[in-house]
Amino acid sequence: MLLDFEQPIAALEGKLHEMQKLAAESEVDVSEAVAALEAKIKALKKETYANLTRWQRVQLSRHPERPYTLDYIGGMADKFVEMHGDRTVGDDKAMVGGFGEIDGQPVMFIGQQKGHNTKQRQFRNFGMPNPEGYRKALRLMKLAEKFNVPIVSLIDTPGAFPGLEAEERGQGEAIARNLKEMFMLKVPVICVIIGEGASGGALGIAIGDRVLMLENTWYSVISPESCSSILWRSWDYKEQAAEALKLTAIDMKSAGLIDGIVKEPLGGAHTAPEQMIETLKNTLLKTLKELAAIAPADRISQRIDKFSAMGVVVE
Repeated sequence: MLLDFEQPIAALEGKLHEMQKLAAESEVDVSEAVAALEAKIKALKKETYANLTRWQRVQLSRHPERPYTLDYIGGMADKFVEMHGDRTVGDDKAMVGGFGEIDGQPVMFIGQQKGHNTKQRQFRNFGMPNPEGYRKALRLMKLAEKFNVPIVSLIDTPGAFPGLEAEERGQGEAIARNLKEMFMLKVPVICVIIGEGASGGALGIAIGDRVLMLENTWYSVISPESCSSILWRSWDYKEQAAEALKLTAIDMKSAGLIDGIVKEPLGGAHTAPEQMIETLKNTLLKTLKELAAIAPADRISQRIDKFSAMGVVVE
C-alpha cells in the first residue's frame, strides 16, 4: 500500500527496477546509472520523511503493514503465555496480555491488537476495547504487581469501543479505575504508543513511569477526522485538524507529555518490522534497567508528580 506522498519515491523505485532488469537481461553496463538512481532515491526518502506533515504521520501510524502488539511481543519475547478474561463478563479480543520474557527478564505485556486482515480486524473489534478489556488489563497489572514483574503496555487504538452496550457495562468507569490504579502500581510501568493513541481508549493503559512514542505515531484526545467533523461539520478538514491538534511524537515531547521518542526505520516501521522490533526491545531493556534502580515508593511519587504537572500553567 502506497500513501500519496510516497508516489514520487515509488516512481523512482520503478525506474530502478527496470534498469536492474535491463542489466540482468543484457550485457549493457548501467552500474553508474543504477548507483546514481539509488543515491537519488535515498536522498528523496530522507527529505520526504524528515518533512512529513502531522496528517502524513497519522497516515503512517495507520499503515496496515505496521507491526501490531502481538507482532512486537512475538518478536521480543522468548516466552509468552497469553492470559484471557476479566473474571466478570468475558474475554475482550481487542485487548491482549500475558507473561513473557525479554532476554530472560520477566515482563507482563498488555496492549491493544487490531488484526492484519478483515477477518482478524472484525475478531479484534478493530483494536477498540470494551470495558471488559480494560478490566482484563487491570487484572493482569495487579497479577504482575503480585509477582513483582514489570509491565510493558503497547498502545494502538482508534479509541475505546463507543457502542451503547459498552457504556451500559461501564466503559467510563473501567477506564477511570485503570487510571487510578496504575498510578499506585509498585512495579515499573513502561507505556509505548506503537500506532494510534486515541483518547481515553489509549490513556486507559498509558499511565506509566515512562511513556514513549514511536516516531510516526500520534497521541491525542480526539482523532483528526472526529475533530474536523465537530468543528467544520465535515471530515474534509482533517489535515487542518491534525495541524491544530499537535498530536505527533515531536509535539508530545516538546509539550512534556511523553518521556521519549523511539526512532523508526526510514519510511516507517512497516518497511523493516524486524529492525523496528529489535530497536524497541533494546529501548525497553535499557528503560527497565533504569527503573529497577529506583525504589518503588520513589517511582510511584515520581509517576504521580509527572502526570500532576501536565497542563499546569504558571504566570
